[in-house]
Amino acid sequence: MFAGAWRWIARHWMKIVILSAVALVPCFWHARIEAGDLGSHTYNAWLAQLVERGQVSGLEVVWMWHNVLFDFLLAGFGKFLSLYAAEKIAVSICVLIFFWGSFAFVTAINGRAPWLLIPCLLMFSYGWTFEAGFVNYYLSLGISFFALAILWRGRGWEKAGVLLLAPLVLLGHAVGLAWLLGASAYLAAYRVVNRRWRAPLLIGGIAALTVLRFYLYHHYIADPEKSPFYWFTGADQIALSSPWYWVLAIAFLFLAAAFIVWDAVRSRVAGVHNGAVWVSIHLYVLALVGTYLMPDGIHVPPYSAALALITPRLTLIAAIMLCAWLGGLRPQIWHVAGFGVLAIVFFAMLYRDTGRLNVMEARIEQLVRTLPPDQRVLGTILQEKNSRFIVQHILDRACIGYCFSYGNYEPSSGAFRVRVTDTNPYVMEDGESTAEMEDGKYIVQPDDLPAYQVYQCGPSYTDLCIRPLAAGEKNDAGAFHPRKQ
Repeated sequence: MFAGAWRWIARHWMKIVILSAVALVPCFWHARIEAGDLGSHTYNAWLAQLVERGQVSGLEVVWMWHNVLFDFLLAGFGKFLSLYAAEKIAVSICVLIFFWGSFAFVTAINGRAPWLLIPCLLMFSYGWTFEAGFVNYYLSLGISFFALAILWRGRGWEKAGVLLLAPLVLLGHAVGLAWLLGASAYLAAYRVVNRRWRAPLLIGGIAALTVLRFYLYHHYIADPEKSPFYWFTGADQIALSSPWYWVLAIAFLFLAAAFIVWDAVRSRVAGVHNGAVWVSIHLYVLALVGTYLMPDGIHVPPYSAALALITPRLTLIAAIMLCAWLGGLRPQIWHVAGFGVLAIVFFAMLYRDTGRLNVMEARIEQLVRTLPPDQRVLGTILQEKNSRFIVQHILDRACIGYCFSYGNYEPSSGAFRVRVTDTNPYVMEDGESTAEMEDGKYIVQPDDLPAYQVYQCGPSYTDLCIRPLAAGEKNDAGAFHPRKQ
């Protein structure tokens, strides 16, 4: 497999370079990459630098074996470059790994490169999981797709590549490793069982997922998912904000269904049977059912912060499995035409919406720099109505090098590299307090002062102000949130 892969790369290197450049455009079309939790990761990389230099007290940097791979990349580049440049490079690497990992997986499953599905893979590469800033999970999935491609197409010792990649997947995210192990086991079983036993195998996979659900709900505090089943098709990954994104998602599903039905009818008429497509169908069904059965959040002791938003993360797997199914169809020019139009509209809207967030972040940078250096700043910026863009951490990156985002949740949660060890003037020590702060319900304590609040203060979503806080008041008192009006 590896020799064939290198020959394929040598033959198509120009396409690879061009597509890689195209895939990275959204990382560079604004001054800042607006991707939800990404700002928090970069801010805490700065805090880690301060800890390592001995410039702050009451914080420590600990070794972790999961949910840290992106942070290692960021910290590594941050030793030689500014954190802003390091962020651009680290995120670009993640995008390329996810995009080409998905491409490799679809290629391996179907035995041919999915050139006509490039618009789909690009949209999902910048879908909700990316825009939420869950970069460690996103990166772990990209590596897992490479590993699964090796497992499915590798021969002999080549399959050991899965074992080499598994630790990287775990360093990215434990959920990514769970997906890799589960999918690997299923693919191995699918390959060895007789065709007549593959339907029972699928039923067995669903049964295993049901048992996993039972275990999670009976051994942990789990938050149930309340969304309807049709939410988990994978198309929700491109539904980011306004109803027009949902129109795109529905249009994507309509086109995908139309292409699948048309190909099935043509194949039946021609008497052609494509056996390779069935493994994709199995994986897609398992991804749908598994996402529906999993809780939305799990509270794992001793962490104060729950592993949240699990189900919307898992739909990214369903999206790539659907691409694998579509990759098994006989390629037609209208596939790329239909999906290409959707991708153009999607990225046009994404450019517009992330541009607005860039304007908001630039405004916050201006506001915090009206303060003396090293001040504690809190922020309550709520999501726009109907929006799925995560904006709670937009203050974090604006504080790098100048102020302290006092309500940043990472150190107090105990689930990240930077952690609270003692009372300090830089971050809140209690995870519940950071959650109350984000909701604007935190009662300011005398020990918090001096501190300042960045808040929405006008009828426009981008109207932002800053003010000093007083002891005894709610941190978001007097704010004007357009989504609540």
